[in-house]
Amino acid sequence: MRVIFMGTPEFSVPVLDAVIAAGHEVPAIYCQPPRPAGRGKRDRPSPVQARAEALGLPVRHPESLRDAGAQAEFAAWGADVAVVVAYGLILPRAVLEAPRNGCLNIHASLLPRWRGAAPIQRAIMAGDDETGVCIMRMEPGLDTGPVLLRAATPIGPRDTAGDLHDRLSAMGAELVVEALGRLDSLRAEPQPGLGVTHAAKIDKAEARIDWTKPAAEVDRQIRGLAPFPGAWCLAGGERVKILGSELVTGEGAPGEILDDALSVACGQDAVRILRLQRAGRGAQGAAEVLRGMALPRGMRLE
Repeated sequence: MRVIFMGTPEFSVPVLDAVIAAGHEVPAIYCQPPRPAGRGKRDRPSPVQARAEALGLPVRHPESLRDAGAQAEFAAWGADVAVVVAYGLILPRAVLEAPRNGCLNIHASLLPRWRGAAPIQRAIMAGDDETGVCIMRMEPGLDTGPVLLRAATPIGPRDTAGDLHDRLSAMGAELVVEALGRLDSLRAEPQPGLGVTHAAKIDKAEARIDWTKPAAEVDRQIRGLAPFPGAWCLAGGERVKILGSELVTGEGAPGEILDDALSVACGQDAVRILRLQRAGRGAQGAAEVLRGMALPRGMRLE
């Protein structure tokens, strides 16, 4: 099939590779424009743009798809279908209807649960037992379209958003290739009206750890925000990101370090910190951090 690919972050790259490996023709790649990044704040192409350029594929990154010129160029590709995964722009009706078979979206949740921008993080933070991927035929509403295929995966007790990101990206790549191969025979199932939840974009204000909350909630916050933006606290006045944790037994004042294994008391029970990141440094396991940072028993994290 002739497939326009629309995606921007690292999550989308395995999907692009899978579509190409399946033998589909990709006349154009659409992604977000390069953004300032790094210490020099120089424009850096997105992961999808970098991959597309390495493959020698044409790249388009319009600021908007609402003007007539951008819509005409999109239609002129003569695509059979568009595959959309974490693209980042709203697709107006003219774009949704331009490909012969419309636009297929890979969404990282089990719709209708967690429609919106941050389904991976919200699933972990809410304590869901499982999540998954849906291949959805797009329509103007926010993630409201009928579902062609879906696949589920359990959320383990140590899974972070980064872990699920990689797993769901691979699942989405496999599932969309299946959908493209069976597009003429697949039946699109309307989403049920019950069970709709919205995965709001993560706000930085959500990242500071409140140790007075139950350990289960703190653990889900840590894992749901790892690796980005990273849940954080103050340790002796130094801001530290906490990027991995597990539930343990223990009691103490909220934020109190209970032992040499970096178990920390919460409002109820405790968590053990498994992975941290100090300012200006890379992420490290707890044992490595403890060799260079004083985090003694009885110290209070804030």
